[in-house]
Amino acid sequence: MIDFYSDTKTRPSRAMREAMLDAPVGDEQKGEDPTTLALEEQVADLLGNEAAVFLPSGTMCNEIALRVWMKPGETLIGDRACHIITSEGGAPAALAGAMVHPIDTAEGIFDAEEVRRVITPGSRYASGTRLVCVEQTFNLKGGVVWPVEKLDAVAAAAHEAGLHTHMDGARLMNAVVASGIGAARHCAGYDSVWIDFTKGLGAPVGAVLAGSRAFIDEAWRLKQQMGGAMRQSGVVAAMCLYALDHNVERLAEDHELATELAQRLADLPRISAINTPQTNLVFLDIDETGPTADEVVDACFARGVQIGAFGPRRLRLVTHLDVQRSDLGPLKDALSAAMA
Repeated sequence: MIDFYSDTKTRPSRAMREAMLDAPVGDEQKGEDPTTLALEEQVADLLGNEAAVFLPSGTMCNEIALRVWMKPGETLIGDRACHIITSEGGAPAALAGAMVHPIDTAEGIFDAEEVRRVITPGSRYASGTRLVCVEQTFNLKGGVVWPVEKLDAVAAAAHEAGLHTHMDGARLMNAVVASGIGAARHCAGYDSVWIDFTKGLGAPVGAVLAGSRAFIDEAWRLKQQMGGAMRQSGVVAAMCLYALDHNVERLAEDHELATELAQRLADLPRISAINTPQTNLVFLDIDETGPTADEVVDACFARGVQIGAFGPRRLRLVTHLDVQRSDLGPLKDALSAAMA
């Protein structure tokens, strides 16, 4: 099976697995796992923060941040298609008691004026706005990279209004490689931020949430409360460290492959739109005369190629370290047959 469904499908390489074998470990919950501590320190430094905490998933990073920054009944601002709203099982409401004020944008990027426009000051009748969330890169709008100037302006507007700021940095390192701008610069205006290791960086488990030391102290309490504390987590933290050392710069190869993929698929029949990839995500829209996205997915799967349906007539293709240029031909053949 050639798998373009997601960069979450990456599997740890042999070298990454070997790094795990030699990792010193201890009880992470007691602060005794040296490999996990080293990962947290390295990520905190990378992101320009005082401290960090290793967590099982990016969703837990987001939800812990919401719990720290918000009281039940308060409101967060984010794009309507952001991961926190669309892909976390209603966790903002279930876990943080948060209300959501979605902003509709073309690319997942809003500006400072839009933030100011939707802020509710709060009264006995209305929920007060407490948090602004951004997603870098923006998944469902095509892996779009927020310009740092807009990130800064949004954060400044939020802070001027007394709000906190949070960055979902699941693919932040893709943005770093695509822009040539360091990670700490991207998240300089954000009170909390995290990066994921299970997407383009190729590790099997884990994300790291960073912020001030006081923020991380409270995040640790919530990690314990939510069942996220681990024991000898160094066995997986070692693979994350390997990913930081070996798999960041190679993200450029995924971006180049996505660009080539989009160019190769541009002449497919019944494709009404295709994005110009900034990073590693390619979205195809199928016109009304063609099969549905689910039908195309099933037809491609029958031909040994896995892709994703993200709407009745939208497909997503993702490049990552487990797909190669030689896989583009079979992918196009499968799509051509499915469209016909």
